[in-house]
Amino acid sequence: MDGTGGLRHHGDVDAEPGLLDFAVNVRGSGPPGWLRARLVGALDRIGTYPSAADDRAARRAVADRHGRAADEVVVLNGSAEGFALLPNLRPRLAALVHPSFTEPEVALRDAGVPVHHVLLDPADGYALHPERVPEEADLVVVGNPTNPTSTLHPARTLASLARPGRVLLVDEAFMDAVPGEPETLTGEPGVLVFRSLTKTWALPGLRAGYALGPPGLLARLTHGRPQWPVGTLVLEAVAACSEPHAVAEAQRDAAVVATHRRQLERALGEIPGITVHGPAAGPFLLLTVPVGLRAALRAAGIAVRRGDTFPGLGPDHVRVAVRAPAECSPLLAAVRAHQEVLL
Repeated sequence: MDGTGGLRHHGDVDAEPGLLDFAVNVRGSGPPGWLRARLVGALDRIGTYPSAADDRAARRAVADRHGRAADEVVVLNGSAEGFALLPNLRPRLAALVHPSFTEPEVALRDAGVPVHHVLLDPADGYALHPERVPEEADLVVVGNPTNPTSTLHPARTLASLARPGRVLLVDEAFMDAVPGEPETLTGEPGVLVFRSLTKTWALPGLRAGYALGPPGLLARLTHGRPQWPVGTLVLEAVAACSEPHAVAEAQRDAAVVATHRRQLERALGEIPGITVHGPAAGPFLLLTVPVGLRAALRAAGIAVRRGDTFPGLGPDHVRVAVRAPAECSPLLAAVRAHQEVLL
């Protein structure tokens, strides 16, 4: 990859209109009815600037959801805004655990921050080895569960990376898709955690998320943000999706997704020439496939996420979103047909 061009690739580029979409990890085609009603109701307030009361309500809802104080929460226009703010921390060396989501690296490289790749190994399930992280790194970024490997790292292992003078950022964009969220660090007061609501609640056209961390660190992160950095609808979405009924709904859905993932993992694993990487914990799977498979699927009307834009992966890797079994049937049929021709 030249510069950061490949790092800017996103799954929506793969999922062109008319293709059956297994490239983007958004679940569903839109928010559930109750959330849509909340957003529609909030439209009556967009004739005025977002109020301090709306911001406090959203931060309080997140704080209550995670057992934190409201001043330990910042509402974001999705995790992507948080990544764009990382240069505000002025790191001298950023260690990025890869293969992983690349937006943090783009933001840091564009700001001239030196970057070190901590590459994980498929041989042990892309397990995290803290000793591979340079001691001099004063910013460490890791996803949990990691996109695209679907690896869920133990919270204890992640927490061991924190130390005085270093910011540990854990991107938990897909943690609410893990039943019980057993390895979350949202309760760890010294760690910076980003959470996204975009994928679970089908809000990519809105982008909603938040950061959790020490108040002083959040102040450094958000220094220079414009007035009213987050709109009324984002504040409403964050407040609504953090309420107990919404958290319970997300966890019920997570259990369903986990069942669907195991079914898809098993079906793909039975196809000769296809390797499913695991153990997987997220709403997607990383596959090693023949190099021509992605193009063949595209010709058959099916989009999957290319893998070679993730550091450490190559053109023989693709990521597939987990869908319900009936939705997966065309994908499985197309993969089988391609492999039968090869073999």
